[in-house]
Amino acid sequence: MKILIVDMTHGGTVIASEFSKKKDYDVFAWDIYHTLKDEEIKALKTSGVKLVDDSFYEKCYQDACSPQKNEKIIVVAPVHCNLPQPADMSHHEAVGFLLKDRIKVPIIEITGVKGKTSTVAMLKEIYRDKNPLILSSLGVEIVDNDEDIILQKDISITPASIITAWKLAEEFHNGKKPSKQEVNSNVGICIFESSLGGTGLADVGVITNIAEDYSISQGNSSASEAKSQMFKSKIIVCDQDSYNKIYHENKSYKQLLADKKINTHSIGGKSNLISFDIDYGLHKTTFQVKVTGLEIVDGKHINNNFKIKTFAPAQYHLENTLSAISASLSLGTNPDCITKGLESFRGLPGRTSFGKIPSTAKNTSYHNINNQSTLTQEESRQHQGVKLIEEINPGINVTAIKKSVEMIKDYDNPALVLGGSYGVTCEEIDEEILLEFLGQITDDLLIILAGELGKSLWEKMGRESIYHSQIDQAINLAIDEGSNNILIVYRSNFADLSQR
Repeated sequence: MKILIVDMTHGGTVIASEFSKKKDYDVFAWDIYHTLKDEEIKALKTSGVKLVDDSFYEKCYQDACSPQKNEKIIVVAPVHCNLPQPADMSHHEAVGFLLKDRIKVPIIEITGVKGKTSTVAMLKEIYRDKNPLILSSLGVEIVDNDEDIILQKDISITPASIITAWKLAEEFHNGKKPSKQEVNSNVGICIFESSLGGTGLADVGVITNIAEDYSISQGNSSASEAKSQMFKSKIIVCDQDSYNKIYHENKSYKQLLADKKINTHSIGGKSNLISFDIDYGLHKTTFQVKVTGLEIVDGKHINNNFKIKTFAPAQYHLENTLSAISASLSLGTNPDCITKGLESFRGLPGRTSFGKIPSTAKNTSYHNINNQSTLTQEESRQHQGVKLIEEINPGINVTAIKKSVEMIKDYDNPALVLGGSYGVTCEEIDEEILLEFLGQITDDLLIILAGELGKSLWEKMGRESIYHSQIDQAINLAIDEGSNNILIVYRSNFADLSQR
């Protein structure tokens, strides 16, 4: 069988290499964005993969329509790739095909516009005792006897990274490569974050939300359409609003949703899981959960009520928590394990967590709470009572900023440090909508702009606002102005910012 893997930039090299290991596959690879390095080209050729260009792709369809009807070539491409003809298989589907007989433990896959990484982090705490294998935008990680071990940092959440994560797990066992049986006995559960959809491997597939339904494939598709691949999971968890507005009420999804097991969640409203009696706190939020008719993997339906205490200082954090609770219950997990795991959750560095105030000395670098404090006693007294709340995320959009501002406005003497960089994700921020929102904020919230994005906003606002090129200077200015609660909303990779 001939198969063409399109797009080596977003995981195609991994998929092509895996197909080359299978019998009776003649594998071709098209580096559509021309990003392959020499060593990658050499590795693919060594594996027997043939590198081709766009003329080969065009000839595929010419040959398919010719009187001779040559053997059809199966085209595999990412959902966001804009090709003249629809692909036969997405990268997600290819990963599902390649791994369907290799992973024997429960799988939870998480996609969505926002909250994916935070939901993964909560599930990690819930399933800590099961030695989970975790793929997220923070890397590949495994918990081994309660010890967190990073197997690889700086990895994308393209579907092909799920293959990489499992291979790393296969290699992890006292430095020796264990058998597949040993891997499946050592890893108790897989928790995979995936961009733009699901592979079909999941026992429980989670769509956290469709906070902003941005376009992909040069406007020929959308995030919601790509993420609908998650409905191939055995059970699907989705927030009630997204499910109703995007999927359930859309006739084009009628066939896809037929006979699917779908559990929804909401704050209030009518869904399988609702939260109520919510008491928000900066460090701990408590709320009640009511479960009605939620279907689990063995086909049973459960009804229950229990109380949760966890880190969820605002509504959108709570919504992420409901995704984690619904996913866990759908897998048949005992509520006691869920409450215990969530109570130990302290937030995710960069994705809403408490930061450490930087030193007031000039030219200092940004520090995070996870680093050892370098403040002197005098500086500590000066900053006593000042809270620094971080929302550092490469994919921050206007919706996330609005929700963050709503959170900080409820606290005393608030300040917003807003900014970041361009080009950290494929999804850029809509500055015009953001400017309109900033113009509606009252003087009760001090706004300080920083970084590349901050400078652009500052110039468009007529330079009437406050701008600092360095985030440290912006934080220190907020402290000098008497702010007790400082929210940093910054488009950046957290590791890049914390290492400045």
